[in-house]
Order: sequence, then C-alpha cells, then structure tokens
Amino acid sequence: MEKTHETEADNGEVKVETKALNDGSLCGYDSLHSLLSANLKPELFQEVSRLLLGLNCGRANDNIALPESAYVVSSECDFDLKAFCFHADKELLRAPRIVRVGLIQNSIALPTTAPFLDQKRAIYQKLKPIIEAAGASGVNILCLQEAWMMPFAFCTREKRWCEFAEPVDRESTQFLQDFALKYNMVIISPILERDVNHGETIWNTAVIIGNHGNIIGKHRKNHIPRVGDFNESTYYIEGNTGHPVFETVYGKIAVNICYGRHHPLNWLAFGLNGAEIVFNPSATVGELSEPMWPIEARNAAIANSYFVGSINRVGTETFPNPFTSGDGKPQHADFGHFYGSSHFSAPDASCTPSLSRNRDGLLITDMDLNLCRQLKDKWGFRMTARYELYAELLAHYLKPDFEPQVISDPLLHKKSL
Repeated sequence: MEKTHETEADNGEVKVETKALNDGSLCGYDSLHSLLSANLKPELFQEVSRLLLGLNCGRANDNIALPESAYVVSSECDFDLKAFCFHADKELLRAPRIVRVGLIQNSIALPTTAPFLDQKRAIYQKLKPIIEAAGASGVNILCLQEAWMMPFAFCTREKRWCEFAEPVDRESTQFLQDFALKYNMVIISPILERDVNHGETIWNTAVIIGNHGNIIGKHRKNHIPRVGDFNESTYYIEGNTGHPVFETVYGKIAVNICYGRHHPLNWLAFGLNGAEIVFNPSATVGELSEPMWPIEARNAAIANSYFVGSINRVGTETFPNPFTSGDGKPQHADFGHFYGSSHFSAPDASCTPSLSRNRDGLLITDMDLNLCRQLKDKWGFRMTARYELYAELLAHYLKPDFEPQVISDPLLHKKSL
C-alpha cells in the first residue's frame, strides 16, 4: 500500500502527499484498473473504463479464454496472466487476419551482486515457464522486454556490465530459437549486442527470430536517453539500422526500442514502412515517466493506424556501488521502481488493461490486423498529411542558417503612446 500524509501549502491549502511502499503497488492495488474496479460502482467503473481504455468496434475489449494449463503455470510461478481481444469490422472482400500476440514483463531473478553467469541463467529459468505458457496458449508473436537477459545496469556507468553483451546468434538467441521452433512462434528478443565484426562495438538491439527458429534480422535502438539515471550513451550510441519492418508469416512488425517512444517521427517512420504491429520494449521507472506511459503508445497507434505493444520491466534493481544523477541529489544504488504496466493499444484508440505494476506477467491479445486499413480508410491520415511541407521544413531546419518561420506583431515592441 501507499502511505499518505497532509502538509500545508504556502497558500494555506492542505495537500496530500503520497509515498509508494517498496512493493511497487498503487495504493495497495497492482494496477490502476484494479484500483478503479474495486472502488467504483459497476456503472461508474464502466463509464470510466470507456474513457480510459476506449471502445473497440463500439464495445469494451473482450476477455479471451486460455488453456487451463496456462493458468496453472501462472499460479505456480506467480506471474500475472491476462488475455483480451481486439475486433475489426467484418469485410466483404477480405477474410479476418487474426493474430495472437504476447508480451512478457519480468523482474531480475538474482541480486546484481551474484556472478554474472548465474544472473543470466537464472533469468532464463524464470522466463522458461512464462514462454511455455505463451506457446501453449497459441501465441504467434511474442516480445520480451528491453535487455531482458540482464539487469538494467546502464545507470551505473560501470563498464563491467558490458560482459552481458553478446553477438546476435549466441546464447540468448539460441535459448529462444528452441521455443520459436517448438511453438511455430515469432519472438522479438531485445538484447545487449556485441558486434564482433566492427571492433566489438556494443548496441542496444532487438533480434527478430522467425517461427522456424531462424534469425530474420535485427534493429538497433534509434534514440539514446541522456536523462536522469539513464546514462546509456556510456555503453552504446544511436543505432544505424533505420526503421526496418519485418515481414513475417503473421504480419508486418517493427520494434521501437524504449526511449524512441518519445519521438513521434520515429513512430511515423515505422508506419511509413508499412508496420502493422510496433513493439516498444522498455525499461522505465515511475518517477520519470509513468504519466506518459499510457499516452505515447496509444497516440502512436492512433496517428499511424497500427497496433502497439508496450512492455516495461518490473521491480527495483539495486546495485553494489552507489551512483549519482548529476542533479545534486544524494547518491543512490537503484533507479527506482520499474512499474511494469505492459499493455496493447489499437489504431481505433482502444487499449487493453495493463499488467501488474509489481509482478512478472504475460499479456496475450488477439488482434485482427484488418483494423489497421479500416482506420486508415476512416481517418485518411496518410491522404491528408502534408509530407511535402514537413520535408521542406526539415530540410531548412538542418541548415546552419535556419531561421524559424515566426511572424511578429509589428506593434509588439512599440512603446505605448
């Protein structure tokens, strides 16, 4: 639960300050959705949900049933399991294009002080039953969280964490290839990549593993944060793979890694290249970004007429050596709480309830990819966009002598008579 206490503001008004406890819960609940459900009358909760989550084809998202074995595993291994469905309107000339997609969020398995190999292997063992549950539930495309095979150590600026980096065809990929082949499943694996062909350069990379266990390709993170404790440019720089869209047997997918979600043009580029589902594997903490989390992905899905899968890791990762943020505040040994809350957003502005803020989880969602074109037809964003104007502005902006197009009121600086 959270503790609250009252303080008196300068204007005499009483304000309530809330402090979350270490369990990462929200006033004792594992998500905003569960908090509202437990505390609002059913008719009020229905209306609030309509505003917060939107409607898909005129109604709330349906729950879907999964095999009993998946629920047994989630109970035994203590991970959150939720399943929903996005519909599309029935078409006369196209059959439905339904794909089952899964997101996994998880905390690390051992303390960051444990031997690196033990940490890595423990994460494999933790994820194995969750991936098995996804496969047994018929998931076609599965995406893991950013740098899933290690703690998110990029706050520390310590180079020893580079030992977790590996080439795209090594241990973590091999671990997932077996599941991809076993379950006929495409898997997106965001890792810390070591590029042995280019001087052992390190990248933040998503490896796309095909449903036959093959490596389809990879994408490297386009935007690198330099904010708060996120000192990632100590380890890797901006990616060089552009905005690739990977055509799979289940549809066209892309990966907008973490900080890229703050850049609208990054989302746009994946859409221009034809993406139908864009995954956003992330690692972000409550104090920094939680109010933005339900907004940015949903807005991207609306603006670009595709589905978005947002994944955030869970828990508080404490490191052996304290570090500072360069903000004058005391040194500390952790980022803060990674708040999970993974969810899907659809092009019609609807979205699923999120997974827990404080537990490992698997979110499974059926989506009819026909909805992408239906929303393009409805809103005409591609037709009404003025790309030629944007291109002209950007071309001018990149020149050293660029001047903003500002028209000032001629009376703005005149002295009053």
